Amino acid sequence: MDALGNGGGFWWWQFSPRDRKHRPRRRPNSSSSSSESIDLGERGWFLADFPLKQASIAASLTLTGDTVAQLRDRFVVHAHRPSDSDDKEIVSALLSNHDWLRALRMASYGFLLYGPGSYAWYQFLDHCMPEPTFVNLSMKVILNQIVLGPCVIAVIFAWNNLWLGKLAELPSKYQKDALPTLLYGFRFWIPVTIVNFTAIPLSARVAFMSTCSIFWNFYLSTTMSK
Repeated sequence: MDALGNGGGFWWWQFSPRDRKHRPRRRPNSSSSSSESIDLGERGWFLADFPLKQASIAASLTLTGDTVAQLRDRFVVHAHRPSDSDDKEIVSALLSNHDWLRALRMASYGFLLYGPGSYAWYQFLDHCMPEPTFVNLSMKVILNQIVLGPCVIAVIFAWNNLWLGKLAELPSKYQKDALPTLLYGFRFWIPVTIVNFTAIPLSARVAFMSTCSIFWNFYLSTTMSK
C-alpha cells in the first residue's frame, strides 16, 4: 500500500499516531470524555497525505481550460452576429458575461476529484507494474482507457449535474453523451497516455494530463453545456 500515499496511506488519508513528542500528557484523573478526545487526537484519521500540489495544478489547469472554452464559445457567437463594432468592443464582449459558477464547478472538480483521484490511480498502477516493460506499458494504457476514462466521464457529468440541480436528468445525459464522449476521447487520450507513461515522471503526470485536458476541454465543456 506504500504506493497509494506517502508513508503507507491510502489516497491522501493516513491512519497513524502522532509523534510521541507532540502528544499531550494524559492526566490520571481526567474524565472519560477527555480521554476519548485524546485517543481520537492521537489515533484518529487525519488529512496527512492529501496531494495538495497535484490537486492545485489540476484545479488551475481545469479552470484555464474552462475559461478558454467559454471565450471560444463567446467568440463563435459574436462571429456569427453581423456587427461593425471595433476591436475594443469585441474584446469587451468576449470578456463579459463570464459564467463564474461554471468556472467554479470545473475548478472544484479538478481540485477535489480529478487531481487526487488520478494521482492515486497513477501511484496504484506504478505500484502494481513498476517495471517499464512493453507489457506493463500496454496494460497501463489499456487500464487507463477502460477504467480511468469512463470513471472521469461518469464523475464529471454527475458533478456538473449535481451543481446544476439536475441529477434527475443524469441518466438521459449519460445515454445521450457519455458513449460518444468516451469514444471521441479514445482518439485523443490513447496517444497522450502513451506519452504520459513513457516520458513523464510520476510526480508530473497529473500536471501533464491536466495540461492536455485544456485542449480536451473544448469538446468536453461543450458536451456538458448542451
